[in-house]
Amino acid sequence: MKKIIPLVTAILLAAFTLTSCETSGQSALAGAAAGAAIGGAVTGRGRGAFHGAAIGAAGGYLLGKLVQADRRRYDRDRYDDRDYESRYPIAERTNRRGFVSSPYPPHNLIDVRGIPSGARVEDPSVGRVFINP
Repeated sequence: MKKIIPLVTAILLAAFTLTSCETSGQSALAGAAAGAAIGGAVTGRGRGAFHGAAIGAAGGYLLGKLVQADRRRYDRDRYDDRDYESRYPIAERTNRRGFVSSPYPPHNLIDVRGIPSGARVEDPSVGRVFINP
């Protein structure tokens, strides 16, 4: 029994380390494996391993869902920038197709060929961002 505890501890540590960046299904699998190892080691029976696996799978799944939701929230806050048009000026169209006039002095012509309308563009002469009309 005393030889099993370090083994179970190593398995748990490996499972939680390897699942820190995984999906909720994979964390449920790791939780089930860790729970089965603990349940089997503590009770010494297959039934204990089964109960441990069920508890570990549920805990791993819930933990994976929490991590996934937190990641989505972080990504949304970091990359979802729907109101950027209100923060940056919009360039003016010119007579030359594919070129716009920068909204920043000295109002240079900027080549925006291949850049979609509504995209953010940096004026290289002043290093400031504007919106491609």
